[in-house]
Amino acid sequence: MNRLGDSPVEVSELAFGGAVIGNLYTEVTEEQAYEAVSAAWAEGIRYFDTAPHYGLGLSERRLGAALREHPRADYTISTKVGRRLEPSDEGGDDLANGFAVPATHRRVWDFSADGVRRTLEAALERLGLDRVDVVYLHDPDDHAEQAFREGYPALERLRSEGVVGAIGAGMNQAEMLTRFVRDTDVDVVLCAGRYTLLDQRALTELLPAAEERGTSVVIGGAFNSGLLADPQPQATYNYATAPGELLDRALRLKTIAERHGSTLRAAALAFCAAHPAVASVLVGARSADEVRDAARQFAAKVPSGLWQELRAERLLPAEAPVPAEEPS
Repeated sequence: MNRLGDSPVEVSELAFGGAVIGNLYTEVTEEQAYEAVSAAWAEGIRYFDTAPHYGLGLSERRLGAALREHPRADYTISTKVGRRLEPSDEGGDDLANGFAVPATHRRVWDFSADGVRRTLEAALERLGLDRVDVVYLHDPDDHAEQAFREGYPALERLRSEGVVGAIGAGMNQAEMLTRFVRDTDVDVVLCAGRYTLLDQRALTELLPAAEERGTSVVIGGAFNSGLLADPQPQATYNYATAPGELLDRALRLKTIAERHGSTLRAAALAFCAAHPAVASVLVGARSADEVRDAARQFAAKVPSGLWQELRAERLLPAEAPVPAEEPS
């Protein structure tokens, strides 16, 4: 378990990302969702992340229900604020936002202090909990002024009141997260897709700043939404069809990993976890089998020769930390 910044909150090195059980792209049944969370628990995962955005609250409801049979003190859970859910009677589905659920609600961007509290209260009700351990400002890309002026201070107050143990921001970019690390007192930032075998832009400023400030980083999107899990022409990169040049790069990475007796998935997860600022790596899964595979890949030792070849082939920058050496 790793502590988030100076907070009392601890997280497992491998974490369960809840977007997929919110019916990301395709439907996941109640049974599949329950079994995925149960498999995560059986594999020793004790950090679970969700958000109102994921399936218009479906992920929170499913995660809360699945975790209810476990002692509350034995796991860490995070959710997010910034997208407030309001009832909608427009009908249809939510696939335009990426989720295969009925459009019973609409999302309202709201990083105000009142919006933060209202969103958190509604999230707790869906989760069936009286507290969460971590709250992130969710994707404030186009709402920076309100997020810094109102949303962040609201989270600070919630932390000082003991309502939450740790606070932070979660985004698919590194630049604004760097600002959160440098200009606020967040305990943790969640960086999705910007520190992977295909994209190391977080290595330029975010990760060094976090290491310097003692701020923890949780890495999401280790597989860049699918390309690094199974590189093929239909694979997705950042939630869209992967460009040809990135598919070629991923296939080269896969070939090298397999030449060293490893897998691309194992290398992708090991790379994310190796940076000293990284406290946890989030992996989403839609089934128990996917969870068990992720746990096996995460636990696998990646030979040092693999990293050496990736650097020699200029597929990995020399300054990127890699796991402690294992014999090839």
